[in-house]
This record gives sequence, C-alpha cells and structure tokens, in this order.
Amino acid sequence: MITRCVMSYTIDFRRKVISVRKAEGLTIRETAKQFRIGKASLVRWLKRPEPKNSTPRKRKLDKNALAKDVEQYPDAYQKEQAERFGVCKKTIWQSLKKLGLTYKKNSIPSKNQRKRQAGTSAKKTTV
Repeated sequence: MITRCVMSYTIDFRRKVISVRKAEGLTIRETAKQFRIGKASLVRWLKRPEPKNSTPRKRKLDKNALAKDVEQYPDAYQKEQAERFGVCKKTIWQSLKKLGLTYKKNSIPSKNQRKRQAGTSAKKTTV
C-alpha cells in the first residue's frame, strides 16, 4: 500500500501569501513564483484559506470481530466470512493478511492424510 506524506502550510503563511498578493496587486502566477508554491495551491487558498479538517476513514470490517470469527469458525472459507460481514472476499483476504493469519486453515492433518498415515503404518506392522 502506497501512502503519501502530505504536509500542509500553516494558516499564517497562507494568509500572508493572500495579503501580499492583494497588497502588491500580483497575479496568481507571480505570487506562486515569489513564494515558491504551486499555482493550484494558491487558487485553493483564495477559495478557502483554512485547510479542511480530515477525519479517519470508517472501515467496513472490524478486525477484532474478524479475529473472533476465525476462532469460532476456523474452517470457514473466506467467501463465507465475506458473506457474514457483508464485504467482498478481497477485504477478508487483506484483513487476514494484516492480522498475520495464514491461508492454511490448521496444522492438523486432514482426514485423507490420517487415512494414508494409518494405512502405511498398518502395512509396516504386518511386514
């Protein structure tokens, strides 16, 4: 996942840039060049000098609930988990990956493997 580090200018700096532009009668291009900022930033500041308040994104899937679901239904398919939580399979896969849970359901041998092991051990005892 790629994250961007976005640094915003202070409100004081923004107001200073706007006031200098008005006082000196500069164009947007000239003001942006003088203060070494982007023209688009200056246009945005003219519309709204204060930055927008950002709120954390609300997630659809509660990871604690998913961890409990995995404990309760260890053999459930990701498709079944997705249906229970009302999300897509990829969301389940990504969340399981972030939780550090592997795709392999358990370390206990499956029924077929136990039969094979029992069959080979029975042959060894008869020989």
